[in-house]
Amino acid sequence: MLFRDLVSVYERLDATSSRLEMTDILASFFRTAETSALRKAIYLTQGQLYPDFYQQKLGMADKLLIRTLSFVTGTREEKISEVQLKEGDLGSVAEKLYQGKRQTTLFSEPLTLDRVYSALERASSSEGGGSQDSKMKMLAEVLHDATPVEAKYISRIVTGKMRLGVAAMTMIDALSVAFATKEERDAVERAFNITSDMGLVGEVLSRSGLEGVKSIHVQVGNPIRVMLAERMSSPAEILEKMGGNCAFEYKYDGVRVQAHIKDGVVTLYSRRLEDLTSQFPDVVKALKESFTVGSAIVEGECVPVDLNTGEFLPFQEVSHRRGRKHGLEEAMEEYPVRICLFDLLYLDGQDMTEVTYLKRRAALTEAFRITDAAKLSEMRMLQSEEEVQKFFLEALRDGCEGLMAKSIGPDSFYRAGNRGFLWIKYKKEYRSEMNDTVDLVVVGAFAGRGKRKGVYGALLMATYNEQEDRFETVSKLGSGFDDAALAEIPKRLEQYRVQDKHHLVSSNMQADFWFEPGLVLEVRGAEITVSPIHTAAYGKVRKDGGLAIRFPRWTGKIRDDKGPREATRSDELLSMYRSQLKQIE
Repeated sequence: MLFRDLVSVYERLDATSSRLEMTDILASFFRTAETSALRKAIYLTQGQLYPDFYQQKLGMADKLLIRTLSFVTGTREEKISEVQLKEGDLGSVAEKLYQGKRQTTLFSEPLTLDRVYSALERASSSEGGGSQDSKMKMLAEVLHDATPVEAKYISRIVTGKMRLGVAAMTMIDALSVAFATKEERDAVERAFNITSDMGLVGEVLSRSGLEGVKSIHVQVGNPIRVMLAERMSSPAEILEKMGGNCAFEYKYDGVRVQAHIKDGVVTLYSRRLEDLTSQFPDVVKALKESFTVGSAIVEGECVPVDLNTGEFLPFQEVSHRRGRKHGLEEAMEEYPVRICLFDLLYLDGQDMTEVTYLKRRAALTEAFRITDAAKLSEMRMLQSEEEVQKFFLEALRDGCEGLMAKSIGPDSFYRAGNRGFLWIKYKKEYRSEMNDTVDLVVVGAFAGRGKRKGVYGALLMATYNEQEDRFETVSKLGSGFDDAALAEIPKRLEQYRVQDKHHLVSSNMQADFWFEPGLVLEVRGAEITVSPIHTAAYGKVRKDGGLAIRFPRWTGKIRDDKGPREATRSDELLSMYRSQLKQIE
């Protein structure tokens, strides 16, 4: 396959913000693509070379790409940086450089998909002394033969900023349209949810059809997309929803991990599919000592703990362990954690996601030996509001956020990648107007004034509308930031900077700066009100208004463990609004 054939698909995707159009464009391409090329094409369309959970990433820094573009086009690096500041996208910069500077030489040849993929793969694996020069050389080899539009997308791929707005669900829709039927989509989505590998699912569909996809099973080494919970504000509501009887577990305030265990080897993944193994060697050791089986996939929470008192500590303590490459021994001593296991998804060849909750819990108990460093989540079967409230208060006393209610019915399977009322969160903050925290996505910013001149004065925050696949504004956030945060947040946002409002963002406000949805912050507010300005749940309470959070304040927590589409949803905010003790309508 010629690379330009894939690039023509990207150009069509880039020209529309309609999810239906994107689905049709991708489905048409998938039908005609060679099976042998489909996996690579899918990964590149996602702006990567491998599935999300692979440690090996492309992620070339902007500076190195600028050096490479300078080398290939003969343009000064300073000039390229100047144009980047105006454009905000190195892909567009590359296209303009090629249009204005470069002529095709007699020795150039059309790029193939295999050649581009191979060059990028070799560049991503280059390490050690001289690796930067090696990466630049490998990238320059393909950029030398690229057309302007090919250079644009190669540049976007290597920096991980495709900007096409193709979400996983859109890709699943397109694969279903191309190789199955609308009614068979659930099987395609399940295959992705239990493998987290869109390229694999696409290749199997193309080669073996729906029957091939149905033969894909849970396996150690492929992290499963986590099951998510809804929220409710009282024991009475929860028990009614659950039919009067369900399991309640402590809701711990830590880092959710999925552990894959096979032949004594333990690999840890975050809910965002990041490999956390090297960051939590103490947890790896604890699991090796605790499990009595050959292979398993389990879920648990890494919770910071005071070794002297046994008390759980706030989430911020364990966040000090994230992203460390050095000083791990010191960090383990300073910020110790305990793993609290709450689910079993695979056991010695059996897919446990298709087993009911109580059977999974029983199997977890049998396969697990409790130690000081590894325990099972605290769980009780409860039937009355009084029992639930008493257990709830015990959880708060022990340093937890609240409780998780879990269905024990015949349909209480593990719904990978899905959210629903089989699991329900009940946190302490749900019991008043809005003392609850929400996880919001930064989509814009406003220039600072006075003491904040030169930094962002406030951030434009959004919830996620799952049905429309868009981010809807809900507040301007300017409180809770100290001087260190005011300096750090712009650095964290730089990778998401775009020139204009991102096409997935719904906003009636005009920000001074715009960002691709990426960074998630935890926010606390006073209450939720109807707003004529903000777009979250627009028209759901009043036809001419959305919902807004009054007096929002950043808690100091950056939710690195959550992607933008895992942020608080617009319909969740609507549910919270309706459950407030005081509703403003």
